[in-house]
Amino acid sequence: MLSERRLQVLRAIVQDYVGTEEPVGSKALTERHNLGVSPATVRNDMAALEDEGFIAQPHTSAGRIPTDKGYRLFVDKLAGVKPMTPPERRAIQNFLDGAVDLDDVVARTVRLLAQLTRQVAVVQYPSLTRSTVRHVELLSLAPARLMLVLITDTGRVEQRLVDCPAPFGETSLADLRARLNSKVAGRRFTDVPRLVEDLPEAFDVEDRGTVTMVLSTLLEALVEESEERLMIGGTANLTRFGHDFPLTIRPVLEALEEQVVLLKLLGEAGDSGMTVRIGHENAYEGLNSTSVVSVGYGSGGEAVAKLGVVGPTRMDYPGTMGAVRAVARYVGQILAES
Repeated sequence: MLSERRLQVLRAIVQDYVGTEEPVGSKALTERHNLGVSPATVRNDMAALEDEGFIAQPHTSAGRIPTDKGYRLFVDKLAGVKPMTPPERRAIQNFLDGAVDLDDVVARTVRLLAQLTRQVAVVQYPSLTRSTVRHVELLSLAPARLMLVLITDTGRVEQRLVDCPAPFGETSLADLRARLNSKVAGRRFTDVPRLVEDLPEAFDVEDRGTVTMVLSTLLEALVEESEERLMIGGTANLTRFGHDFPLTIRPVLEALEEQVVLLKLLGEAGDSGMTVRIGHENAYEGLNSTSVVSVGYGSGGEAVAKLGVVGPTRMDYPGTMGAVRAVARYVGQILAES
């Protein structure tokens, strides 16, 4: 275990390097931070930190920079999540409150995260398989044609046309609507097929064909064309950090084009906790020079998807973690109210 003083020296090195982009020397540390010891003592502490792999000397200058291991200790032990200021929170709420539908919520969230953190923002759409049914509406368009509208707890709206094998009266339609919602409203999508399988038997023989058709259409609506969808924004922000990447940012850009890679980076959507992956903790080689900060969002207690940012390992971790957490909280509130 590192002594408290050496932890303070490491914290100061991380803060200075993130702020100045320059390797940090012992003289600069003692001038900028009230460490209470001499430059010689700080030099000894820096040598110990280097021996244990928390900092490194990038070239023959006197300065040191944090390693992935150093950033990890900083995030785990030394960095709190920086709270957003009241004006920042109001700005987030005002920006997201203007959203008109789920696509707009996701698009606004990506833009907002990229602007707040000046990193690459990634937002996963809520997965239908982790969603619940809020309401199923059935509308009569013609004697033998219906519209089915599926509304989810995440604000998603799916519409389907149903061509009935025979005319279907308003009384039967109202009965089907009521029975259907009593069985599926508030239930997980994965439970719906089991819950409705016996429903046709509750209707007269001449109506069962239409009921079966409606149920078939509902089950189709529960299956997404693409199981997972992402939106990404702020890629141009990476150009500000060209010198933070060893050779070129090209491997990073290539990785960001791979949706499967990004989904793995964000982690399991059901996990709502904050995740910070630093440098070589990212399994994809092209992202070994980046850090990923992600968190789950959703309505209620369970996360239905993830959002986060990708940037260089030399990032403002407390500020980034605070922004990601705050935005996720507001998106969750919007989904709960939609």
